[in-house]
Amino acid sequence: MTEDILINITPQETRVALVVQGAVQELHIERTLTRGLAGNVYSGKVVRVLPGMQSAFIDIGLERAAFLHVADIWEARPHDNNGNPSAPPTPIEKILFDGQVLTVQVIKDPIGTKGARLSTQISIAGRMLVYLPQDKHIGISQKIEKEFEREALRTRLHGLLPPEEKGGYIVRTQAEDASDADLAADIDYLRKTWGAITQGARTRPATTLLYQDLSLAQRVLRDFVHDETAAILVDSRENYVKLVEFAQVYTPSVLARLQHYTGERPLFDLYGVEEEILRALGRRVDLKSGGYLIVDQTEAMTTIDVNTGGFVGGRNFADTIFKTNLEAAHAIARQLRLRNLGGIIILDFIDMENNEHRNAVLAELKKTLSRDRTKVSVSGFSALGLVEMTRKRTRESLAHILCEPCPACSGKGQVKTSRTICYEILRELLREAKQFNPREFRILASQEVVDLFLEEESQHLAMLGDFIGKKISLQVEKGYHQEQYDVILM
Repeated sequence: MTEDILINITPQETRVALVVQGAVQELHIERTLTRGLAGNVYSGKVVRVLPGMQSAFIDIGLERAAFLHVADIWEARPHDNNGNPSAPPTPIEKILFDGQVLTVQVIKDPIGTKGARLSTQISIAGRMLVYLPQDKHIGISQKIEKEFEREALRTRLHGLLPPEEKGGYIVRTQAEDASDADLAADIDYLRKTWGAITQGARTRPATTLLYQDLSLAQRVLRDFVHDETAAILVDSRENYVKLVEFAQVYTPSVLARLQHYTGERPLFDLYGVEEEILRALGRRVDLKSGGYLIVDQTEAMTTIDVNTGGFVGGRNFADTIFKTNLEAAHAIARQLRLRNLGGIIILDFIDMENNEHRNAVLAELKKTLSRDRTKVSVSGFSALGLVEMTRKRTRESLAHILCEPCPACSGKGQVKTSRTICYEILRELLREAKQFNPREFRILASQEVVDLFLEEESQHLAMLGDFIGKKISLQVEKGYHQEQYDVILM
């Protein structure tokens, strides 16, 4: 199936949509303000060495000087063949001097009045590998637990490295299922990147940015494009030129598919992506047959419930359920990618008594999930008829990027009724009357709560006023939501 990649770029954010046969399959969003500095490599200039603190302040072109501790200076401590420190560090005053220029990487963003924290040990992250140009060690991610898999990956990587390689690598978990071609492409990209950094360090002035972690648009060219990608459409002329320059050096195979979109309609409107984003933020997902899914995302897990809804197209009830579940399997796989849901996921398909139907639905689910670029693990039906699965968390979900908890319900998804709030206010009035002796109590609340006090709950309010012997007045606060109120002592 052919795939189109749409890249919408504005100064504040970049959005990427992967479209397969007219349907949006994945959404990726990166905002300029949240990119941070961690990972950036600079040509820094030593401003001041502090022997008493075994630290130094380094000017890297930011408002505040950055901070470098002796423990983060690679050259300060001898290392063994595995890259581990083998002796106490050399004092910082014997390594650095004021005005010295050195290549540094940000390991911690500036916070408040504190400047960024730096290291001279450079690491460059690729899709499946992390390159350590100063270290010959080859490490494997601790998340790859099986020893034979770790050794197999280490052996494969050794076989792919060029003879002149002087650096080391860390194999990431994404490399578990990678082919030799994928690993070789990552090695080539990382070596070219390091070559550009070293060239910049030799030729460019101090306080210059030498390397910045790839933007979302650049990562798309490096990681997302494959043989079935038909076109990559970019709606910004300036960024299209930058992507062409990037592709010419690092990913020349994608150049023929890279296009500048110049249409009058916004790119995401033309392909219906804006509408798809709105639907992906809702709980309900309608199926073409008339059935629907209910998606509930919580901190602990995500649950997806399948319902027949108005679908009655089967020959009998069992056939209707089977067809709904088959369609739901495809929709679930797409929603997981679209919303980027990760962690534990529980699927509640409609109960099927026929084992053949259950096996067919499970097989269809696994087949559709096999196209997911994120690692997925699916178990069979449990005794309760639920399917348990996990999907690796690689980034924030779409809802967490675009939304925040509702200030009215604090993320519960529901608010107390006006009547419940009325009764809470009556109890609050009684508590206040026992502690204080004001001339009058004034209730500040939303329009819905005040209306209820003036109508159906007016008798209860009058009875309480008589009981406490105080006047009770009402005032509508337009800015208050339904659960918000105040009791003022006058």
